[in-house]
Amino acid sequence: MATATNTARLEARISTELHSLLKRAAELQGRTMTDFVVSAVHEAAEQAIERAEVIRLSRADQQCFAQALLNPPPPTAALQRAVERRSKLLRAE
Repeated sequence: MATATNTARLEARISTELHSLLKRAAELQGRTMTDFVVSAVHEAAEQAIERAEVIRLSRADQQCFAQALLNPPPPTAALQRAVERRSKLLRAE
């Protein structure tokens, strides 16, 4: 029994120059233009999401972050008050 696949349609108006460029690139890779465009857009989307979600730190920043985790500063008075308020709120529920 065949399973149905969910798809969505994407349409875009592009210049004739871009259309020719995409068609040529697809031909060079032996792919259909649709396959080429979908693949390129998919890769670009994944890269955009990764750049937005992944935090990259310099080596110095990595070391500073690791040291802060390993040797955290003592809690400030404001942090201690916030923890106490949170504890009271959780007990009230």
